[in-house]
Amino acid sequence: MVTEREFDSLQMKDVAVVEVPVDEDVAARRLSKAITFPTISNQDRSDFDEKAFNDFHQYLVDTYPLVHKTLKREILGDPRRFSLFYTWSGKNPSLPPIVLMGHQDVVPVVPGTEQQWEHDAFSGDVADGYIWGRGSLDDKIMILAILEAVEMHLKQGFQPKRTIHLVFGQDEEVMGPEGVKQIVKELKSRGINEVALVLDEGLPLTGGLFPGITAPIALIGTAEKGYTTLQLKVAGPGGHSAMPPKNSNIGILAQAITKIEANPFPYRITQPVRDQMRFLGPELPEKFHEVLEDIAFGSEPEMEETTEQKRALEYTENPTVGWQARNTSEDQFLKYMLTGPQTTAMLHTTTAVTMVNGGVKENVMPPIATAVVNFRILQGETVQSVLEQVRKIVNDNRVEVTELSDSIDPSPVSDPCGKEYRAIEKSIRQTWGTPDLVVSPYLVIGGADAKYFAASIARNVYRFTAVRVESAADAARWHGVNERVLVREFAKSIGFFHQLITNVEEL
Repeated sequence: MVTEREFDSLQMKDVAVVEVPVDEDVAARRLSKAITFPTISNQDRSDFDEKAFNDFHQYLVDTYPLVHKTLKREILGDPRRFSLFYTWSGKNPSLPPIVLMGHQDVVPVVPGTEQQWEHDAFSGDVADGYIWGRGSLDDKIMILAILEAVEMHLKQGFQPKRTIHLVFGQDEEVMGPEGVKQIVKELKSRGINEVALVLDEGLPLTGGLFPGITAPIALIGTAEKGYTTLQLKVAGPGGHSAMPPKNSNIGILAQAITKIEANPFPYRITQPVRDQMRFLGPELPEKFHEVLEDIAFGSEPEMEETTEQKRALEYTENPTVGWQARNTSEDQFLKYMLTGPQTTAMLHTTTAVTMVNGGVKENVMPPIATAVVNFRILQGETVQSVLEQVRKIVNDNRVEVTELSDSIDPSPVSDPCGKEYRAIEKSIRQTWGTPDLVVSPYLVIGGADAKYFAASIARNVYRFTAVRVESAADAARWHGVNERVLVREFAKSIGFFHQLITNVEEL
């Protein structure tokens, strides 16, 4: 957390680029082959291809012999054991360890989009300077880059000062309940209650990530929003459509959904966003500095206040209330941030109605109607407070509101000024350094497996997908069609982890 009120640049200076020798073609072929294993996480957890995961595990054993000769490998998870946990013993085992993360699973190809792929999603084709397929960006690239870097260090006879754990979960795309969540439990049972640094996936390095900055930006996630999914259920008499009741179950459900969408969670400027403005603000044109300085050094209301007291200090778009701004700078900042969905999501707990079910035939009144609503929870709210707020908004005894899936509160906020953050920034600059490169903390609006470490045994948890993509538009390739990565940039990813493993020696 930044406390000194001086609005000068916080960008690390005079970091020389380090050229790490990587055989691009060989590395590309290895990632290419890794993509061919369809390690898919389907929403239906009974649809699970054990062979794909087992074959992928064996591929890693065959491809990285020094890693598997030197590091201890365990296969963990509960009830299914498919997560990989490696231990690279350090010279000083009394020091808290480092954790480097990636996840094995990928999302499925959306039915009907197969023909939109220029190369089959699990081909791993190397063509036109790219490696194509699921996992090339999300997230086998992290696993392969980490293992490539470790293998290189082992060839050079390197042993880290601190123990380094490699954690590759099996089910990040479905919240990680069987994988990393269980690994963290296992570590705690072994007496590991402190981790010095965790690095997991986040956003890639690219230009156009933030309005007003055209230079390439590397955003390091210092916190992530919480997660919960609620089910709305209406159960009542069904029957023939020729004799409908005054209020159908679907109609009652629709009213509840309308209420929820008409009452979004208020906007708040939380500490991760203020930290981001402290780092990004000085890099923006000077005309923005006064407003962003006020944002960077502002503060939130105390979270111990009652909900009603807290909401009186928040921002809403309710037309009957209008803007409730504590000062002009914050009012201007919110209006600026609300111009795009990604920046808007950084300012409030988001509400997304994602599934509706009810009815099986045109002339039958369904006895049950359900809706699924997903919430990404901003710091200051909790899973419980979201549940209570939704029940209050719906205010209808005919609608049952319950938690549907694994939920987790928003993560704590990691320090953007500490030596752990700076080790990551230094590695980024050594790898992709250009005079105009901007590095900044940010709030992750999605989620990653790192949340389980942040919730219990690690204070310094950061999120950054260690690759440069050509433009912010490439974000659509995550979970979309034509996922791909440049061959030369995968080589840079390996160089990043090689440097990070060297730089954490200074912690």
